[in-house]
Amino acid sequence: MSPRPHSAASRPLGLLALLATLLLAVPLGSLLLRAPWRRMGELLAGPTVGPALGLSLLCATTATLISLLLGVPLAWWLAQGHGRAAGRLAAAVRALVTLPLVLPPVVGGVALLLAFGRMGVVGSRLDVWFGITLPFTTTAVVLSQVFVAMPFLVVSLEGALANRDPALEEAAETMGASSWQVFRHVTLPLAAPAVLAGTVLCWARALGEFGATITFAGNFPGRTQTMPLAVYLAMQNDPDAAVALSVVLLAVCAVVLLALRGRWVSSLGRLRG
Repeated sequence: MSPRPHSAASRPLGLLALLATLLLAVPLGSLLLRAPWRRMGELLAGPTVGPALGLSLLCATTATLISLLLGVPLAWWLAQGHGRAAGRLAAAVRALVTLPLVLPPVVGGVALLLAFGRMGVVGSRLDVWFGITLPFTTTAVVLSQVFVAMPFLVVSLEGALANRDPALEEAAETMGASSWQVFRHVTLPLAAPAVLAGTVLCWARALGEFGATITFAGNFPGRTQTMPLAVYLAMQNDPDAAVALSVVLLAVCAVVLLALRGRWVSSLGRLRG
């Protein structure tokens, strides 16, 4: 029996849904409403905007590619059926993946500094053995973004892989396909919408990363100053510039999400068909 369209609970639920929508829409609308549109060109022509935006796009895209390279295999492994001992290990790894989602980003930056700083657990070895210093470099920006953004990809993809129908994979194996061929030609296409959704979430989270970046990479124009850091610095000196930079970030995220949404929906339609 289909649910009644106008139940007794529909009005309060609708009001709560409206409140949730307003809670999201009002701040973003206020940002657009209060933006200094007349001075936008002047403010965006500043010397820090171009380099900060370019660095943000470069680092976020690089972090997303690294997250895909490492996160997809991790999500696949977590989604597999495990025995008792391996199941405990998978549960521990799953908890580890989830931690960056709930940790304050600044804590993540401190952890990265203690791990990869010049006196860190790994960083000290990198400095002595290879002369590599990670903190306060562009590489540190990417590493910070991978740390905070890759879990979004893994969590999104694991659920889809865990709920996939194994019949097609088994059929491919009986036809002589190797494990790699099954993964590449069957498993990944089946999970394509989840991969795309996780990729978008990962990229958006990397683009907006602030706390771990400023703690581990610092705020050096042209080298580590991404757009969120530029907004923070501008907010202290020129609020109009901060609003203008925020509008640019909002526009970039909106354009990417809208552009990818069509591909996401079409992928879903092909799978359902």
